[in-house]
Amino acid sequence: MASIEKRTSKEGENSYRVKIRLKGYPVQSASFERLTDAKKWAQNTESAIREGRHFKTTEAKRHTLAELLDRYAKEIMPQNPKEAQYRLPHLAWWKGQLGSHTLADVTPAMISECKERIASGMQTDGSMFVTVKGERRPVERRAPATVVRYLAALSHAFTTAVKEWGWIDDTPMRKVTKPSLPRGRVRFLSDDERVNLLKACKESRNPYLYTVVVLALSTGMRQGEIMGLTWDVVDLNRGRAILHETKNGERRAVAITVHALDLLKELGKVRRIDSKFLFPAKENAPQKPQKPMDLRTPWETAVRHAELDDFHFHDLRHSAASYLAMNGASLAEIAEVLGHKTLQMVKRYAHLSEGHTASVVERMNQKIFG
Repeated sequence: MASIEKRTSKEGENSYRVKIRLKGYPVQSASFERLTDAKKWAQNTESAIREGRHFKTTEAKRHTLAELLDRYAKEIMPQNPKEAQYRLPHLAWWKGQLGSHTLADVTPAMISECKERIASGMQTDGSMFVTVKGERRPVERRAPATVVRYLAALSHAFTTAVKEWGWIDDTPMRKVTKPSLPRGRVRFLSDDERVNLLKACKESRNPYLYTVVVLALSTGMRQGEIMGLTWDVVDLNRGRAILHETKNGERRAVAITVHALDLLKELGKVRRIDSKFLFPAKENAPQKPQKPMDLRTPWETAVRHAELDDFHFHDLRHSAASYLAMNGASLAEIAEVLGHKTLQMVKRYAHLSEGHTASVVERMNQKIFG
C-alpha cells in the first residue's frame, strides 16, 4: 500500500513523500512538490510492481552501460578465454562510446549511429588516425564482417543482462540491423596449382611444410588446428586425430588417411623428444613454454615459388571442401568433415556438387518411373 507524508520546509514550502510497501518487494519512495504528482506516481508504481514491470525499469536506470560491460568482462569473458581476446577490444570501444549512459537510455538509434562509426574505422578514443611505426595514418574503413563482430559482442552482453542479471527487460539490439555480409570466399587450387604448390613445399628448407600442407588439403583442418596438433591426440594405428580445441567449441575427430597418414608415420620415427607438438619450433628454451613452429615465412615463400595469385593458407581448407564436393560428398558430409554445426557455411560449395545431385535425382526417377 502507498502512504503519502506531507512535509513543510523552514521556508514554508510543502513537499510530499511517497512510500510504497508491498509484501515481498523492497520499499519504493519518492518526493514531489505537488500532491497530485505524488498520487499519480504512487498509483502507477504500485500497478507496475504488481505487474512485474517496475523493478526491471528501475535496474535499467540504476546501471550504466559501462557497469554492464565491466561486469560482463569480469564474469563472462573468463569462461571463454579464446573468445575474450577478440571481444574485449570491441567491448572497450562500446564503453568509450556509450559507457556513461544508463541502460534505460541506450536506444537502437544510438547503437545504429555507433555502427556507422565502427564502419568508418573510428578508434576507442574517437580518433580517425592510427600510429604505425611512429607515423600517423588515417584509419581504413572496416569490412561488414568486422562491424558484425562489434555488434555481436555488445549483443551478447545485453542478452546476459536480460537473462541472467535482470538489469533490463529486453535488449535494444533486436531493432538494430546488421550489415549484409558478402558471399563467402571460395578460392581453391586447380590441379596444376596443386602440383606446383606441393612441389614448392617439398623443396622448402622447412622440414614440416610439405606435411602440414598435405594435412590441410586432405583433412580440411584449419591452420591453428594443424599447428596445435600434439602426439597424444594423434592415433596413427586408427588413422585419426582428436581435436579438443576447435572454433565452434566442440571436440572433433579428424580422419587421416593414405598419403597424409604415411607422412605422419615417417614423422613419428624422427619426432623431437623435447616437444609434444608434431611441428615444433626450431628452439624450445627450457624456461619458455613450448610452442609450434611459425609457418608464415616458409608458407609465403612456397606460395611465391608456386606462382599462386591471391592464395591464403585458409584456402587449403576451401580446396579440401571443394574436392569433397566434386567427388560426390553431400553438403552434410562436408560440414561434418570441416566441423561446421550447420550447412550455412558449406552452401558455397553447392554448385561444385551439382553433378552428384543430378545423379541422385536421376536414380530416384529411374526407380519410380522405370
